[in-house]
Amino acid sequence: MHESVINLHMHTPYSDGHYTHAQIAKAAFSAGLDAVIVTDHNIWVRGHERYYHQDQHRILMLVGEEVHDQARDPQKNHLLIFGTNREMASFAHDPQILINTVRDSNALSFLAHPFDPAAPAFHQDDLSWEDLHVSGFNGIELWNAMTEFKSLLKSVPHGIFYAYLPKLIARGPLPKAIQLWDELHRKGEKIVAIGGSDAHAFPVRLGPLFRILFPYEFHFRAVNTHILTPEPLNGELATDRRLILNALKQGNAFIGYDLPGSTRGFRFTAQGKSSTAWMGDEIKASGGITLQIRLPQKVECRLIKDGEIIKTWRKRMTCTHITTEPGVYRIEAYIHYLGMKRAWIFSNPIYIRP
Repeated sequence: MHESVINLHMHTPYSDGHYTHAQIAKAAFSAGLDAVIVTDHNIWVRGHERYYHQDQHRILMLVGEEVHDQARDPQKNHLLIFGTNREMASFAHDPQILINTVRDSNALSFLAHPFDPAAPAFHQDDLSWEDLHVSGFNGIELWNAMTEFKSLLKSVPHGIFYAYLPKLIARGPLPKAIQLWDELHRKGEKIVAIGGSDAHAFPVRLGPLFRILFPYEFHFRAVNTHILTPEPLNGELATDRRLILNALKQGNAFIGYDLPGSTRGFRFTAQGKSSTAWMGDEIKASGGITLQIRLPQKVECRLIKDGEIIKTWRKRMTCTHITTEPGVYRIEAYIHYLGMKRAWIFSNPIYIRP
């Protein structure tokens, strides 16, 4: 399998972002990404899906959409949509109808920032998902970088502190989002987790103070979604678009917080008697399964089964666990960075079936 690093969930001046598509591509080159997925609010922007080239490098830009009901106050239930070729905002009045329409269009949908708390000190509303009884979506945005920042804004001084020291923000996905993900798996659903930057580059002024929250390049070096594809991206738009969307659909992916150190090279596989499963895959439990983890650095690694930690390794780059028990198995890895243990890698599960 071949790894590519994708940053997804970002905005341009077509909605409330402050970088153009070309500026986003330039930031992506600087950060060393392989692709980006732009998702403006309630508008599918035609004509911007293409490869950008710089020297010997290339960046694939795909265009999705972030849809919510603009008539609702506050405007909750944001849905990320990838792979559609038409506008979806007209279906936003009913989240289930919207999800069904996306599915019927052979596109993908992910619940954006399912828990997004209010920040009263900055007059920011709670934008969480309320209609969590919906079904048929592909996954959830487990880790949203701007939601995590928003969750820390307990007061104006907190906002100033993190605006000037953004490297101190990230701890990991909100616990409620992890709990929701595990609960959905316990119900027997296959739910893919992605990490999004939610980049806007908001210009903010407070008296004499002025900051950009946060430059796209900073986001692109932080919370990313790493995908695994059966063949490498080759520079052909239609082929590579299909490879990326299929990896996101299948969950052949993991979330990497790349700021403390690149998470490229992480692997989580399951080896059975006659088959191998990757993240997002299913495998039969008969005969026993060997779970294998490879980490880019010696860090703390946790093996999670059905939402519970069953094994922890410390200061290891390779880890192995043998099981005969069916369940939903995933990996969390943690790294020490700037005085704190921080989430580094969240894998999608391997589903061991009876």
